[in-house]
Amino acid sequence: MTAVVVIAKECLPGRVKTRLQPEFTAEEAAAIATAALTDTLRVGCALPASRRILYFDGAVPPAAAAGWEVLPQRSGSLDERIAALFDMLDEPVLLLGMDTPHVDPATLTGVFADDPDVDAWFGPATDGGFWALALRRPDGALVLGVPMSTEATGFHQLERLRTAGLRVRLLPALTDIDTAADVPAAAQRSPALARALDELRPAGVIA
Repeated sequence: MTAVVVIAKECLPGRVKTRLQPEFTAEEAAAIATAALTDTLRVGCALPASRRILYFDGAVPPAAAAGWEVLPQRSGSLDERIAALFDMLDEPVLLLGMDTPHVDPATLTGVFADDPDVDAWFGPATDGGFWALALRRPDGALVLGVPMSTEATGFHQLERLRTAGLRVRLLPALTDIDTAADVPAAAQRSPALARALDELRPAGVIA
């Protein structure tokens, strides 16, 4: 069986979604981040996972994580933190970020099919990163040293997997919620985000 892990940070003003400013205030950006995390956890609950883990950087987990295992993130750069996570697990794992709450759970059905001809699933993001990474045999060495948060992160991560000899299946490319312009489209398929946006409706972003 496959564990699903959502990697996230506590949604505090000024600490999350800072690129949404100035269209949104820091408090509004935090509300959007909270909604995005809520819906990402909802997606995780809809998957046939053997374990549900929130890999969390913060003090107070969100209410939507009730029933999830909460593991504190290790210190270090993002590649180091993900590598530490993979080295802690000894079962197949699907790692999801909190920036694509609009993903359809059906998109991830294949990850849980236990296909012996697939070693990894990789979900590229349109900004050059990635939104999902699933490994049949998690190994921190498959991530450690990959440059994160660049336009070539996804390319380097995919090359790392293939260079290691893994048979990789690609998931559809998705757009992360990085800027204010990304929010309305994501909200169309993200219920909590849609509710948050209805409450905020900043001028110039929503008509």
